[in-house]
Amino acid sequence: MYVLLTADGLFYGGFTDDVGKRLATHNAGKGAKFTRPKARRPLRLLYAEAFDNKSDALKAEAAFKKLTRSNKETFLHERGVFDF
Repeated sequence: MYVLLTADGLFYGGFTDDVGKRLATHNAGKGAKFTRPKARRPLRLLYAEAFDNKSDALKAEAAFKKLTRSNKETFLHERGVFDF
């Protein structure tokens, strides 16, 4: 699971087994529909976490996406991420 910061200040959570490749895909405008608009790029990786299996990673991604903006900020702060 990973969290990106868009150029317009929004958070995007996703899942991949290759964060670097996925970030490049997003920044090329070929990732998720949410990250495609030019106003959202470039995207910056804020956080990445490895899981033992895909199921747990997808659950973490889904839980992150359901959080409010304030709770997403708290999630990141609790993991030592403050630069956004």
